Amino acid sequence: MQINTDGLVITEKTVRESDRLVTLITRDEGVIRAFSPLAKTLKNTKNSATQLLCYSRFSIYKGRDKYIINDAQPLQVFFGLRGNIETLSLAQYFCELISVLAPEEAAAGDFLRLILNALHFLETGKRPPLVLKAAVEMRMLSMAGYMPDLVCCQNCAVYEADEMVFLPKRGVIYCGDCYEPAAEFAFRIKKGVMTALRHTVYADFDKLFSFRLQPQGQKQLAQITEEYMLQTLERRFMTLDFYHQVAETEQT
Repeated sequence: MQINTDGLVITEKTVRESDRLVTLITRDEGVIRAFSPLAKTLKNTKNSATQLLCYSRFSIYKGRDKYIINDAQPLQVFFGLRGNIETLSLAQYFCELISVLAPEEAAAGDFLRLILNALHFLETGKRPPLVLKAAVEMRMLSMAGYMPDLVCCQNCAVYEADEMVFLPKRGVIYCGDCYEPAAEFAFRIKKGVMTALRHTVYADFDKLFSFRLQPQGQKQLAQITEEYMLQTLERRFMTLDFYHQVAETEQT
């Protein structure tokens, strides 16, 4: 069966001298792994279109147990991300996260739209990296069925207080008055960061990346969303660990 769809290359691997094995997040087929014959040949039109972080239009043959890319034309190449190791490492983390959370062989237009917008803002520098990281983590988890309950305090149902407490293991909040400290790890959150956290989950997509926080608030928000992601998925991400190593090096 022949499939025509657009997608983003989220991993690539050289096979023999001139072929590529790529992982794509596609609009119509979700996450797929496809073989691209002769993709590394200089004159082959698939050369640039099957490189990492290239958004392309694909013509793919879907066999019984494999996908083969017959043709690919680049639509957008996020080449600017390669000029900075920190932004590139964060982009690669987004790719690894989407490979885990997006559906396989099923429509995934929302996931594709999310990562394309995040890569655009990351490449252009129009949004702080920590804001992008937090928004991608929470919205991607929510779309995959792991939405936390941030509506109100689990005990008294108050929507807003001077301080709220978020429990990443359970994905719930308490107000400062109702929370009773226990062995379970928790974040104490002031109003501004709490508003931003809710925004990453509940805001309309067109406004997802439109919130502002001071640098210290960005840092706490990114810590909260990352801890929720790690607790929920119960696994580590090599690209995330590498991103932190790079970020720490850049700060010193």
